[in-house]
Amino acid sequence: MVGRGEHEEDGRRYVSLAGLRMRGWTTGDLVHRLLGPPDRLSIDPRVRTAPAVRLYRVERVEAAERSHEFRQRAEALERIRTEPIDVPRLDPGKLALRAVGHRAREELRQGRTGDEVCTGRPRDRVSRDRASLDPWKVGYLRERVSSAYDLLLAAPTRPGNPDQAAHGLLQQRICDAIAEAYPALAEECARQAAGPGAEEGGDVAAGTATREGEPHTKIGCGQGPRLG
Repeated sequence: MVGRGEHEEDGRRYVSLAGLRMRGWTTGDLVHRLLGPPDRLSIDPRVRTAPAVRLYRVERVEAAERSHEFRQRAEALERIRTEPIDVPRLDPGKLALRAVGHRAREELRQGRTGDEVCTGRPRDRVSRDRASLDPWKVGYLRERVSSAYDLLLAAPTRPGNPDQAAHGLLQQRICDAIAEAYPALAEECARQAAGPGAEEGGDVAAGTATREGEPHTKIGCGQGPRLG
């Protein structure tokens, strides 16, 4: 019996890339490392001009899914999906004061103008947004939950090849947690979680800190850490 995302050709069962995604293979780098080249290239007879479909033998896929690296990554993603993310709940006045203080510390640390630190926009572009502290509030709250990024340490990666799926999932979880605690900040949090290029001006890069002698990414005002 052929399962979802599987193909049967020449008496063999294969899994397509779409089928691999259904099974939890969320990055092409993981497919390349654990499976290598496809076992077969299939052409859809109905659309012969379409790109060939890469197929991998089910036996090889199942063997890779039993590997330590695949299981370690699956466990890391499950932790990211389920680990509680506790966002501090403050009254509006206190949150605003702490957000401004956080912005001032980032200004001092980065040596940038205060307007650019948390928005990534030039000073003359920010003047229109002075009435809203939402970017600074979200930046402060993301800093407060920055320990959640330690969950990424369990995801197996290679230098220069961060696990973008794990990072994106964690960004979304943090965004959802902040939006649940502060519904009025949901739109700004989603903008920051989308990262640079989400809108003109983008977000500033994060700084780095050291925890107990180990490299550790510190979230800046405008976005989460850069990995790798």
